[in-house]
Amino acid sequence: MPQHKILTREEQTDVTRVLVKTAQMLASCGAESRIIEQTTCRLGHALGVESVEMAITPSAIILTTLNHGSCITTTRRIHEFGIHMQVLCEIQRICILAEKRLLENTVEVRARLDAIKPFRYNRWLVVLMIGLSCGSFSLLFGGDWPVFFITSLASSVAMAVRQEIAYRHFSPLLNFAATAFVATVIASMATLFNLGKQPELAMAASVLLLVPGFPLINAVLDVVKGYYNMGLARWLTATMLTLSATTGIVLAMKLTGVWGWQP
Repeated sequence: MPQHKILTREEQTDVTRVLVKTAQMLASCGAESRIIEQTTCRLGHALGVESVEMAITPSAIILTTLNHGSCITTTRRIHEFGIHMQVLCEIQRICILAEKRLLENTVEVRARLDAIKPFRYNRWLVVLMIGLSCGSFSLLFGGDWPVFFITSLASSVAMAVRQEIAYRHFSPLLNFAATAFVATVIASMATLFNLGKQPELAMAASVLLLVPGFPLINAVLDVVKGYYNMGLARWLTATMLTLSATTGIVLAMKLTGVWGWQP
């Protein structure tokens, strides 16, 4: 399809729907706002529209296509599905294929979009690797092997709890609070029973799986690049998740009587 040809109303509507679906998928997989806008606009030009204008909000995508005086606007709600870089890469690959004319129309692009399935690691592999990661941090903090093992156990059990709560679609805020509570209760056993030379390190390292690094990074990038609404929304989300994790930690400390992470 040559660029900027005169599209019929039906063709432009079809292109608009494909573009807003693309933007919706990008936003749902945790993409940066600039990437959402650039990828969608590039795909729109590849499919033949003159201009693509869009507004990205924390809860919806508003997109308008312009073609030889014809203007079509549509809106789609953003549904959060977590962070999926594999989905982001697949959508960008579709955009490149459309630009190279290997995907020539909206039917082919939509078929490729519908075929994208988020890749998921085995849940028990994730539990194991999270446990080893947090345990390794405890060693880096100066802990010994007993601290490593209790940290690995606490973070592994907490990750399993986090997965189970997420599977049941509870609020992420409740999820973070419950996960932090479980991790801290188990890790505090190192201090209660004096396991290792610096048992308090287990409490600090076991909750590192809850650090909302990706939302915080995207928040900074969005603000720097001028997407203030999205940046502030992501920063507020990360802040609320941190506060929820802190609540779980404090409740666990209150239960066990082990206060603070210093000897």
